[in-house]
Amino acid sequence: MGTITRGFANNITTSGVLLPASLNNNSIANVTAYNASITTGNMILISSQTASDSASISFTTGINSTYKEYQFYFIDINPATNGVSFDFNMSTDGGSNYNVIKTTTAFHAFNYESGAGGGISYRTDRDLAQSTAFAPLSDIDKGNGADESGSGLLTLFNPASTTYVKHFLSDYTYVHQADLAINQIVAGYGNTTSAVNAVRFQMSSGNFDGTILMYGIK
Repeated sequence: MGTITRGFANNITTSGVLLPASLNNNSIANVTAYNASITTGNMILISSQTASDSASISFTTGINSTYKEYQFYFIDINPATNGVSFDFNMSTDGGSNYNVIKTTTAFHAFNYESGAGGGISYRTDRDLAQSTAFAPLSDIDKGNGADESGSGLLTLFNPASTTYVKHFLSDYTYVHQADLAINQIVAGYGNTTSAVNAVRFQMSSGNFDGTILMYGIK
């Protein structure tokens, strides 16, 4: 017993603080919470929402000055209606209105399921020029088959700024209604110096299923 006591005492400073050597995976296995000052990673899951034949998913809390970057991850977004686009918009009034003026640019790459051919193109019909409309993150061709879905992410930079416009970048991959794999890249900015504090996702028409996760990036 004396050996154990002396060993433990050797891992305590004169001020009563445990030295790093006294801790290992076994000794902290049952810890269920960390002090707020302890770093637990650079990506912080703020909230998660799952749509089940829903018209939209809105994030109206958690978007503030805490983080300079927010990421929204889309998991198996499946529309109820064939031939629609997956869209988003921002709000500066907590979700009362989703009408931030936006300018965007879009292009996509595609390949047929049959291997018949593919290509890449700039989508002038998918971009916005100082528009308050919802911004398409895909083309108007998403398939609604039981096994057809889309996944990807949207990054929103410094939404709480009251100095700069609000830049965003989306990378979204989905199944076309005619059995193509499509990867669509959309980038742009919300032309407002007001703080953006809410974001909504929806289809251009009809409801959808799927999960969206919102992370804050330290």
